[in-house]
Amino acid sequence: MTETSSADSSPAETNAADPEADLAEFHQRRLRRAQSPQGPLALTNTQWVESEQPIYGVPGRWAPAPKGLGGLAVTAAAADGIIVDGDPVDGTVYVSGDDAITPSTIAFADGSTGTVIANDDRSTYALRVWNPAAEAVEAFGDIDAFPFDPSWVVTAAWVPTAEGTEVDIRHQKDLDLSRPKPLPGLIRFSRGGVDYELAAFPAGDGDLLQLVFGDATNGDSTYSVGRFLFPTPNDDGTITLDFNRAVLPPCAFSYNFNCPIPPKQNRFAVAIEAGEKNVLSKDGSLLHE
Repeated sequence: MTETSSADSSPAETNAADPEADLAEFHQRRLRRAQSPQGPLALTNTQWVESEQPIYGVPGRWAPAPKGLGGLAVTAAAADGIIVDGDPVDGTVYVSGDDAITPSTIAFADGSTGTVIANDDRSTYALRVWNPAAEAVEAFGDIDAFPFDPSWVVTAAWVPTAEGTEVDIRHQKDLDLSRPKPLPGLIRFSRGGVDYELAAFPAGDGDLLQLVFGDATNGDSTYSVGRFLFPTPNDDGTITLDFNRAVLPPCAFSYNFNCPIPPKQNRFAVAIEAGEKNVLSKDGSLLHE
């Protein structure tokens, strides 16, 4: 699967009359989301399940659900304190994944929660464990960001591609594995005498796109892996890239995410000094390198 942060990163309501105030509110939403019970700081484990097995940090034995059902099966006693979809588990219960119409909810006795995620072809599933009292949540201080820079609000051309066009996406933990994503269009613009043609893929339902990009700030003033942007094509054949809303990938908050890395065409040789920079601890140091 491709990690996203779109729920708290999309344009939503904007205030064109006061873009700096608008960006400040966007930053506050990001802070609230980061520290939420299933925000990126709270993720303590992602474990793929291909046979019956225990999962680190939680009770029960977990296994793939029977073929055709999708998701996982958990076997536990009532004393283990696992609750699935509001009911205590005492025996074997099937747990729906995030690809189901109604994904299951999982709660553990220690206050942690769980979600089941599918891989890209829905052939295997993983349990994710979220702990609202995780070490990263306790240590978190802020999301460092550049000040608003209007020059990094770019109007680009949106050029639709032929149906079935894809872009090759790789992830940081398994670079040899290609995860092709639909490529509905190309984003073209020129800046500083350089022509760019960027590739963004759908970020869920609707027209929202996920642009995974890198630039010369990565590993210096910004997180090393790259950053995300979530634009939507305009009705007039353009697309607005507001790099002030560039966000850190989930793996900047927890090593238990496996984030996509920028494809070659989305890597800028210049420094994009706009958007989020790094996740900081309470003492101002980097929470993650």
